[in-house]
Amino acid sequence: MLRMFKEDVEVVFDQDPAARSYVEVILTYSGLHAIWAHRIAHAFFKRRLFFMARVISQVSRFFTGIEIHPGAKIGKRFFIDHGMGVVIGETCEIGDNVTVFQGVTLGGTGKEKGKRHPTIQDHALIATGAKVLGSITVGAYSKIGAGSVVLHNVPDHSTVVGIPGKVVIQNGARIKHNLNHCDLPDPVADRFKDLEAEIIKLRGEIQHLKKGSLEYDDKVVQYANEAKRNV
Repeated sequence: MLRMFKEDVEVVFDQDPAARSYVEVILTYSGLHAIWAHRIAHAFFKRRLFFMARVISQVSRFFTGIEIHPGAKIGKRFFIDHGMGVVIGETCEIGDNVTVFQGVTLGGTGKEKGKRHPTIQDHALIATGAKVLGSITVGAYSKIGAGSVVLHNVPDHSTVVGIPGKVVIQNGARIKHNLNHCDLPDPVADRFKDLEAEIIKLRGEIQHLKKGSLEYDDKVVQYANEAKRNV
């Protein structure tokens, strides 16, 4: 347990460039406090001391703004950055070296029993405000873009963005865990651009057809006037 606590501190320095000293990290990082409280609560939960486990998790939630159910299984070097609003469900399983940001929800989709929360594999990153819902798996080294809603399995080495989440990068170069979430692809915006280009094209064709129709109408009027004169 002490070794794991030490690793939890070290990962802060690896992931957060704002971390300056051990004293600062240990005393002021709410994400670290929430993880430590969860590890203690989970130990009680495994011993079927459910009430004590829930008390610890709720006290941690009050002070940190991060809600982690004591039944969730969390691996080594888990990092929560600016964790306000993070919610992690009871049957969630999180691997090693996983990073999540504020507002992330790892939740269920209803009142189903059994495994109803996501499995997050090693080295995954879930960006600000993302929602990963249901008994699905986010593959190793995958990245979930900010604000995405993920409802289906995500393959390894993939990037998912959008609502609902869509895989935009898969089996490419290894995705580094950086903070440049604004550089992620936007399939919705790309689709709008395609539709806008299609609308411009259709407008041009309509104008062309209208011009041809007017020329045809002018000829009909000319033939009609000539016919009247002949009569």
